[in-house]
Amino acid sequence: MTTTLITGANKGLGFETARRLIAAGHTVYIGSRDPERGRRAADQLGARTVQLDVTDDASVTAAARTIEADGGLDVLVNNAGIEGRAEDNSVIGAADVTAEMMRQVFETNVFGTVRVTQAFLPLLQRSASPVVVNLSSGLASLTRVTTAGTPTHAYPGVAYPASKAAVNMITVQYAKAFPHMRINAVEPGYTKTDLNGNTGTQTVEQGAEIIVRMAQLGPDGPTGGYFDAEGRLPW
Repeated sequence: MTTTLITGANKGLGFETARRLIAAGHTVYIGSRDPERGRRAADQLGARTVQLDVTDDASVTAAARTIEADGGLDVLVNNAGIEGRAEDNSVIGAADVTAEMMRQVFETNVFGTVRVTQAFLPLLQRSASPVVVNLSSGLASLTRVTTAGTPTHAYPGVAYPASKAAVNMITVQYAKAFPHMRINAVEPGYTKTDLNGNTGTQTVEQGAEIIVRMAQLGPDGPTGGYFDAEGRLPW
């Protein structure tokens, strides 16, 4: 039995990924900051739940101890993330972004990814087929964001794409450090979720496709890569 933890999984892409992986036979832990929301999501899906705030050391450590006591972990999906939009749901551009805004986004998207990964590394290293999936974005591609005339080039935000570019680098460096693991970054596409004020053009079913696929990699699968549903993406 494959045991999987998905952070930020009480709604959106995380919830849909959990649903699909449970259907594929995984035992799934719903990681949720809010214990009650996590419990409701787990009850709905037939999953387990664990309180987990990726920005809090004590919360992450406690979650790792809980999952270790229950038998360990095979797959980690670092799904929890924020974009950091303005109150009117507009994207905050270079003229208005502040260091504090950057810090808040990086705390969840970057430091949270490292915090959770580090806490669960000992469990993953005991697995026969350990997998880590890091949620990135097409906006993290320097190639795409510098290609004029594309939607990626037109996106004015600073904090979110910078944080996801950092996630890509984290992915590459961890994959090199732990070659027996399958560690990849994925771009789900512009999906309608709370992260973007539900302005996305894809459904969560479409967005979860690449996450689910990469969460089920075997030992011979790719590692250190950056993928969307169509294949590899340019860095």
